[in-house]
Amino acid sequence: MKIGIISDSLLLDFPAAVKRAASLGASGIQKYLTFGEFSAENMTPAKIAEVKDIMSSNGIVFSAICGDFGLDLDHPEIVEKSKKVLYSAKELGCNIVTTHIGHLYLEEDARMELIRKNARELAEYADSIGSVFAAETGTEKAPVLKAFLDSLGAKGMRVNLDPANLVMVAKDDPVAAVDVLKDYIVHTHAKDGIVTDTTKHGWLEVPLGQGGVDWDNYLAALNKIGYTGYLTIERECGEDPAADIKMAVDFLGTKLANLGIALDK
Repeated sequence: MKIGIISDSLLLDFPAAVKRAASLGASGIQKYLTFGEFSAENMTPAKIAEVKDIMSSNGIVFSAICGDFGLDLDHPEIVEKSKKVLYSAKELGCNIVTTHIGHLYLEEDARMELIRKNARELAEYADSIGSVFAAETGTEKAPVLKAFLDSLGAKGMRVNLDPANLVMVAKDDPVAAVDVLKDYIVHTHAKDGIVTDTTKHGWLEVPLGQGGVDWDNYLAALNKIGYTGYLTIERECGEDPAADIKMAVDFLGTKLANLGIALDK
């Protein structure tokens, strides 16, 4: 497996974030292409060349691109926005774009049909350019997400498995989710969290190893299905996210070594 870092979590400008990620021992980063100078619309040939140069000079690749606009797949603008991110990601040499696609459920209604229609269109577009659009695990349990993906009949929609989201929001077991979603997992987030009644959301993100994710069994489950992709560290809060990310890199390295799982550097 490989260790990545969401570069925006480091709270540094892009060149400094890439350099910092490399110094922490990561081999990849995930970058948002949805806002500011890094929005897909601003990915001109010159900008793409600049980003590639920064990446290669630090020996870093993209583990994935984040295409999350904060919009569900029933939003009227989301398909074209997401296609632009998929195309720009491909130009940057990355064939995985992740996002939240919205709360899914088994009941059929107009909203679910629209989400399915848009997901199928994005899946087919991604497949046509040799990429995948990866739905991040979120509010629904793993079997619901699998049933939705099975219904698409298209190869280009896959899964970005976030174990903390399953624990905190879906109240699901990430270890069991690996087996349920094994045919779809192309990228994972390394994040941890707990269920709590002390926050308005009912959950709290915490540093890796301090939450409800059973990391030993979770990593073993990923290894069992043959997953050799990225464990991309995401830290969305905390007083010192950079320090938490450094701790997370060390935590994952130790866990993988203890489990006898090779770390691809």
